[in-house]
Amino acid sequence: MSEFLSAAETAERIHSRKLSVREAVQAALARIEKLNPALNAFVTVDPAAALREAERADAALASGKDLGLLGGVPIGVKDLEPVAGLRWTNGSRAYADQVATEDSVQVQRLRAQGAIVVGKTNTPEFGYKGFTENKLFGATGNPWAPSRTPGGSSGGSAAAVTAGMVPLCTASDGGGSIRIPAAFSGCFGMKPSAGRIPRAGTHAPTWGTHSVLGPVSRTVRDAALYLDCTVGPHPDDLDSLDGPVGVYEAATRREPPVLRRIAWSADLGYASVDPEVVRVAETAARRMADILGVELVEAHPGFADPLPTWYTIAAAGDVVLLDRLTPQQREMLEHGFVAFAEQARALTAAQMCTALEERHQLNRTMTRFFEQYDLLLTPTVACTAFPKDGPPPTTIAGRPVSPAGYLPFTPPFNVTGHPAASIPAGLAADGLPVGLQIVAPRHMDQLVLSVSAAFEAAHPWAFPAG
Repeated sequence: MSEFLSAAETAERIHSRKLSVREAVQAALARIEKLNPALNAFVTVDPAAALREAERADAALASGKDLGLLGGVPIGVKDLEPVAGLRWTNGSRAYADQVATEDSVQVQRLRAQGAIVVGKTNTPEFGYKGFTENKLFGATGNPWAPSRTPGGSSGGSAAAVTAGMVPLCTASDGGGSIRIPAAFSGCFGMKPSAGRIPRAGTHAPTWGTHSVLGPVSRTVRDAALYLDCTVGPHPDDLDSLDGPVGVYEAATRREPPVLRRIAWSADLGYASVDPEVVRVAETAARRMADILGVELVEAHPGFADPLPTWYTIAAAGDVVLLDRLTPQQREMLEHGFVAFAEQARALTAAQMCTALEERHQLNRTMTRFFEQYDLLLTPTVACTAFPKDGPPPTTIAGRPVSPAGYLPFTPPFNVTGHPAASIPAGLAADGLPVGLQIVAPRHMDQLVLSVSAAFEAAHPWAFPAG
């Protein structure tokens, strides 16, 4: 079996008896064994459990049972999310020995549709930063250049998918943590509308309404299948949406709807961006406009950098997490995570309410913007991948930037909850991937998938050989 089969192709071959589930899982385990020592994408692998599950699936298939949309597909699960019987560390030494006793709701739904969990993927401590490095497992490498970061916080998942270890992984995104690694690693990453996939059972810091669950994948269709398996309300998640179910994969097989015009913004009016990133992303944006047969207009939504608003809501959640730890656990935490949280300790209730009102104002700004444009296209990240151990760049395009200055494009749409994806735009002059971010009006997840699939069909993306 080719290790580069998509999830959809793998499921189709298993369904038609051209491939057994055991063979699919063995191929994934062999690929992990071969490549993971250099990349450190997976931090926990349980071959025996995965093969037992594969044997049960093969037996069920032989008895005539339908395995589901992802029947027999091997997947990885980000280590911020529990899988029963597997170590669940949140990337932190404070939880190094924790073993999950039950699956998250998302994992339950993926397994109910036949997915086989082979292991857990690396993440920074509690997912707090945009590159994947922690003091428990170390740094994850980028399959395009193992000395560089694949991004974060879903960097282990993106590296695993890009390298062909598995075709599909779970991920989460509180400030870009799906889209950043998709851009740095050159794969597809989808941040669904906030609430589209319930967060029930994750027990991870949620950063208020910022954080959502979603996939990183090798193909757009695979991400759509993932959504078809996982979306829908759950009573344990107050924010979960009662929206369309079973419509996402179909959206990737239809022609995109007729659009009026789409907007391109190289910097959202305030960001410092590497000119090479702008060149590659703008070329992709113009290709997208050509594919869709619409006018591409350079336009900014007109908001100031909302990072302070994002930070107020996000960091306040981490203060709560910090205070729930024992003194012994706190001593094991990374200084960077503690500093990130502690800055929020002085926040007042009035400041939090102001941030929540700013969130609504930002959404109203985007509502007016989308009355004029059907989509907003931007670069996903302001630079290409930096060294895997960090730190992030301190200057971009000759201008000094803050430690989060390489991430001007993703947090705004966590604040507002708009659906957004990163597609591979091409390679920069340094040979590293650049992502194009696609943002759609609220709840129009199907539109994001449809236009992403149209771009992929016209300009298929490549993956590094390995």
